[in-house]
Formats: sequence, structure tokens, C-alpha cells
Amino acid sequence: MSASSNERILVTIDGGVADVRLNRPDKMNALDQAMFDALIETGEQLARLPDLRAVVLSGEGRAFCAGLDMGRMAGMLSDDAGASHQDSIGAGRLGQRTHGISNRPQYACMVWRELPVPVFAAVHGVAFGGGLQVALGADVRYLAPDTKVSVMELKWGLVPDMAGMVLTRGLVRPDVLRELIYSARVLSGTEACQLGLGTYLADDPRAAALEAARQVAQKNPHAIRAAKRLMAVAEHGDHAAILQAESDEQDRLVSSPNQREAVLANLQKRAPRFEPAG
Repeated sequence: MSASSNERILVTIDGGVADVRLNRPDKMNALDQAMFDALIETGEQLARLPDLRAVVLSGEGRAFCAGLDMGRMAGMLSDDAGASHQDSIGAGRLGQRTHGISNRPQYACMVWRELPVPVFAAVHGVAFGGGLQVALGADVRYLAPDTKVSVMELKWGLVPDMAGMVLTRGLVRPDVLRELIYSARVLSGTEACQLGLGTYLADDPRAAALEAARQVAQKNPHAIRAAKRLMAVAEHGDHAAILQAESDEQDRLVSSPNQREAVLANLQKRAPRFEPAG
């Protein structure tokens, strides 16, 4: 898979692992129209790859993502400010659903959570506002200790509106999340991990994320996708739905060719030779 046509995102794939890099380093990978388009386009392209097993999401240059482009912020001062935020990111009115349950800017984050394989975010420099919400779309986040993180929307007179209110559920205590939203204060990577916005600290987040993704990519690709589906049910379903999903996923896996190969490879102490999952 080549880079996105607008060159806002670079993608290389090796061994079933997609290395996805936001590529606007001169603007700290800030979210402009082209970046929104590229996030969605890239996620949708990856979802169609049959042998994809894991994704690493990172940012080129000094930062992961500084949030909404400052030019877009300035555009809200125009006479038609009531619609400028929506129009500037290509969403029309934000209440309209354009991608399933999401509008377009929400889907720029949700597309990563909805990918059929695990996504590991490597966060360095800054992750502010929408940039943090993009990272929250990943399954797991590696943060450098000196990363600066903020739920920053209230600083600009706004609220989090790129799926952050969904993606923080189960990660951050509600009272803590309220304080982070109300204050818009900047956290270190260390505090962000302590509070649940990050998963692990790493001096080199991208190296850590790539290593984790490569470890996942050595597993049964059907089981990888089944585990992601199962976690989606476990996070939001009731007990009956979760127990049923466990059984259904396992029924599909037991004695399947890739599951048998996983057993044989372990017994024979060799690398497995799996078939694509798509």
C-alpha cells in the first residue's frame, strides 16, 4: 500500500504490520482538511487488506498531533462562525451521521477502533485536543514520559467532539475526566498513563509499539480479529451478549486451519505459516 494520495499520511507494511505515520511535521501533524481525509482514507484502505494483522499509528517530526489546525481555529472568528467549524473539516452540520454512528471528524478517530485488527499508537511530543482523540482510537497507547497531553477543547470554547467521550469510557474515572475537560490542563505522559489516557510509558514509543505489533502479527490472524471483535462486545455488551460472543468466536476458531497450525507450530517449536484472514 502506497502513501495516501494527499501525502498527509505515510504507510509501509511489513510482515502484516502497517506502519502508519501522520506526515505534516512542519505543523506538528495538525488536523486540517487533508489530514482528516487521509485518516479516514487510510483506515478504510487498511480495513480491506486480508493479511493485515496489526497497525502502528505515529507522527513524523516533533509531535504525534497538535490538534486542530490553527488556521481552522482562526476561521471560527468569521461572520459565519456558526458553521465554520463544521465546514472546515468537511462534515457539514456535525449532527449528521456520515459514517455509521459517527460524523466525519468522529470517524477519523473511530476508524482506528473499528479496524478488524489491533492498533498501537506511539505518542510523542504533543497530543492535544483532536490529536489526543485520534490516539484514543487505538487499542493501546505508548507514551514518552515527556509527552504533553491535553483534553484542550475548552481552551478554545469547545467540547471534545471527535469520539473522545466514547473512547475514554472505561479508561478514565468520570470525575477525573470531568476535571481534565473543564481545566484543559496539560499533562505529562507519565500522568496521562497514571490517569488512564495512556497505556504504557516508553522512552521510544514507536519502537515499543512496533515491537508489540510484530509480536501480535505472529499469532493466528483469525484469532487476532476474533479477539478484537470480542473486546468490542466485552466493553459495551451485557453479560449475556459477552458470554455468547465468547462461545461464538471460539466455535469459529476451534479446529480451523490456522488454529491447527498454531498448535502444530508450538508443538514443533517453529514459526507458524498462517493463511490470510480476509
